[in-house]
Amino acid sequence: MGGSRTYPYGSTSAVRAHVLATLGVLKLATADQMHRLMAPGHKDNKAFRNAALDLARHGLTVSEGSARDGNKLWNLTPLGLDAAAEVLDRPAGEMGGTARGAARSGAPHAMAVNETVIAITRTPATATRPVPRQQPAPTPIATEQEPTPGLVLETPGMGWIGSWSTEVPLNLPTSRGNRAGVRADAVLQAPEAGLPVMFVEVDNCTESADILAAKFEKYLRYFRLKTKNPLGSESPVWRTQYPSTGREGHPPVVVVFNPGTRTGPQALKNRMNTVMELTRLVWSGSYRGAGGGYGAEERDGYYDYADAIPLLFTTLDRLQTSGPRDAVWWRCGHGQWETLPDALTNPADHDAWYARDEQRRHRRDEAEKRRQQEWAAERERWTQEPDPEPGPAPEAAPCERCKEPITGPLGYDLEFAPPQDGRHCPSCRTDLRQQYPTLRQAVFGRRPRGK
Repeated sequence: MGGSRTYPYGSTSAVRAHVLATLGVLKLATADQMHRLMAPGHKDNKAFRNAALDLARHGLTVSEGSARDGNKLWNLTPLGLDAAAEVLDRPAGEMGGTARGAARSGAPHAMAVNETVIAITRTPATATRPVPRQQPAPTPIATEQEPTPGLVLETPGMGWIGSWSTEVPLNLPTSRGNRAGVRADAVLQAPEAGLPVMFVEVDNCTESADILAAKFEKYLRYFRLKTKNPLGSESPVWRTQYPSTGREGHPPVVVVFNPGTRTGPQALKNRMNTVMELTRLVWSGSYRGAGGGYGAEERDGYYDYADAIPLLFTTLDRLQTSGPRDAVWWRCGHGQWETLPDALTNPADHDAWYARDEQRRHRRDEAEKRRQQEWAAERERWTQEPDPEPGPAPEAAPCERCKEPITGPLGYDLEFAPPQDGRHCPSCRTDLRQQYPTLRQAVFGRRPRGK
């Protein structure tokens, strides 16, 4: 493609905008990385090399070194940073620095951050200029829908270049003002993918596990900072810059391990386990005993994650191979590789306890319903059974005097009989009352006999 006097390398305005947007976010990148991030449907990265050269002639880009693979590194000048802010529609004060001098060392960490952004974003590879056929061939009848020419079917990613920010300082207040407590390697805001905000740390496995673990304590201090809103109530400082995650706890932080050829699989696994143990107080929730819930027949509780950071691990090669929507995330505390929505779900939290309590309530309601049904069936059976035949009346004790029943003969009028003494029938009690008293009874009176 021939160039013009203004742009002698023949770049298009669209590709120049791609270069400005990429360098405005990543700060430092190769033409190949810009090509794979912004327009992987292009045949090669020549268009991005030409665009970077054309922008350099206008003082917007500059190359001060090469990456360790030999590719030339590009970054923006202060004038180019203003142009990138215009392309990204961001305030110039939020664009950060220009990464001057970083290319002279090859920038291995910046290259790993760039590869992480590319692996998570996975821009669809669409053709930019379809080539018409001179003699269109007859369209064959296909049983399945054929892919559109120029499209590469891949695992979809999350976000786009405007969803990212890199080298983001998270300030902590000190006696001398604010200072960067921790600087996030990258921040992703992709609400359309269920990620209002996610902080990303890229680890090249060149520093000790203790130094890496210490970063997350600084993250926790930053997330705990409070500020007063116009209504006078307190809210987290991070909410003044980022939207709510919609989940309990602080925003998620992801560690992307990039061992390269320096660290083997077992050494990488040991490093992950060490970092996980050193940061246990950061990501583990606090246990709350909630009793047994409904009915209180069993002890149960849940974990409170209001002051916990969802800490996720993954590796760069997993993201590059499978994409971010596959089971490539290891949530500390879960113990398995999961998809991102499953990894962000808090384990054994209050919602899980409430679900178990609802199950207990349902089981008790079902048991009570069965008991009521059994009682109703038993009452129905009782109403249908005939009344039992009356049993024989118990035989009365005999009278001590006449040996007749103590209750007396049938039809005897008990109104005129003396009171019962438990020993004699009414007739004998009457006879005994009518007998003449003895001398002793006449002197001392009649005394009732004991039984």
